[in-house]
Amino acid sequence: MKKTFPYIQYFFYLGFNWSWKIAFFILSHEIKGERKYGIHTTGSDELKKTKAAGVDISHATVYMPASYLLLEEIFTKLPTDRRNHFLDIGSGKGRALCVAAHNGFKKLTGIDFSKQLCDAAEANLQLTKAQIPVLQYSLINQDAVSVEIPDDADCIFFFNPFDQFIMQAVVKNIQESFKKNPRDLYVIYLNPLYKQEFLGKGFKEIFYTCKMKYMEAVILLKMAPSLNA
Repeated sequence: MKKTFPYIQYFFYLGFNWSWKIAFFILSHEIKGERKYGIHTTGSDELKKTKAAGVDISHATVYMPASYLLLEEIFTKLPTDRRNHFLDIGSGKGRALCVAAHNGFKKLTGIDFSKQLCDAAEANLQLTKAQIPVLQYSLINQDAVSVEIPDDADCIFFFNPFDQFIMQAVVKNIQESFKKNPRDLYVIYLNPLYKQEFLGKGFKEIFYTCKMKYMEAVILLKMAPSLNA
């Protein structure tokens, strides 16, 4: 029952907030994905425990894991020779980090302001490292705005983790990182409500997908200046 409850809880959350058709569709992929990767990330969290710990959650959104279906499609669209350091901002229980590890990224960093979610991510990444011993990862329990973007991160992931106010500040931090180390920088953005913040800073949309009306994802790219320019 302990393993089944998160599926039931998530199913009803999706059904009431989206639709029962979508709930059935997503849940089938949840079960397959959790079994495939050997992790435990299904569920939703309104961050009440984080709020109780005295952390400001006014700019945060409800925790939901990224769809396995979207994640697996997105990774097929990234160049195989540019998978170095994967950064997940709003990393939750670590699902995207674990799937990235199975898709060629050997260095991972997750950032989340919820200690509870970081602890869950640690457990899942340990399970993934047991399968991929060369994996290197770090988890940062901190507000996204105050974290310096690693200058070697070449792929940054978001699943709409916060509002536009915070996104503007994070995009500014990404810009600073790009200036310090110009490189081809990919951004994977699910439920991309504020993608204009990236487009206005020189990123180009190179891929878009939408499934079941609500499941949207884009890949954005900012290329390093050409040496011949």
